[in-house]
Amino acid sequence: MKKEEKMVLDAMKKAGKPVRPGDVAKTTKIESKEVSKIITELKKKGKISSPKRCFYEPT
Repeated sequence: MKKEEKMVLDAMKKAGKPVRPGDVAKTTKIESKEVSKIITELKKKGKISSPKRCFYEPT
């Protein structure tokens, strides 16, 4: 797992609730577009899920 992927996943775990990519970007200081790409990758790997549209959480 890449460093950025771990940062995004950790930020989601710390939030303790489903979060939007913009929220993760603010927390991690990673650009919003990059966070969206990372979320897509993590979703493919089954590390996160989307309980509702545009919100993500760790599985």
